[in-house]
Amino acid sequence: MPEAVLMDENYNKLLEQCETQELEAPGGIATPQVYSQLLALYLLHNDMNNGRYLWKRIPQAIKTSNMELAAIWAVGQRIWQRDFPGIYTAIAAHPWSECIQPVMEALQEATRRRAFGLVAQAYTSITADDFAAFVGYSVEEAVKGVVNQGWQADPNTRMVMPRKPDPPPVSMVPNEQQLARLTDYVAFLEN
Repeated sequence: MPEAVLMDENYNKLLEQCETQELEAPGGIATPQVYSQLLALYLLHNDMNNGRYLWKRIPQAIKTSNMELAAIWAVGQRIWQRDFPGIYTAIAAHPWSECIQPVMEALQEATRRRAFGLVAQAYTSITADDFAAFVGYSVEEAVKGVVNQGWQADPNTRMVMPRKPDPPPVSMVPNEQQLARLTDYVAFLEN
């Protein structure tokens, strides 16, 4: 089984354990470590809704007394704002504890993969400097990474040309998104 799949399963199990610990906490208030892990795992899973609701229900005294929890939330705010360079900066700005460090490293890699995918879908070309900031690498590392992905990089113009991702296979069964789009069209036509 690939290492990434095992890691995802481990993080899913840890997420379930943290949610259970929060629910079963005496007096309904979990430890700062549980809140920190849970918030970091929500961010890793790009589950911003649960992350925001968790932040709102954490007691103010815990928020203000725990610097790591505040630092995790700072990363979450950058994710919410889609500030990719800010995400990497916020992750690098804090010395993470032993239990949070692997989650934040996984979050950084997941963010980087998401950024690569977004650039591949949205751009036909992008400056190497902009691309490097978007993926949180130096320009040299970013160019090396795109060449390994099969993209093109022009050293003279300092431009990166992404390779378009393969289109997803056509689904014969409508999913929720297709159903919602169809509903919108029908509602538009009726009005």
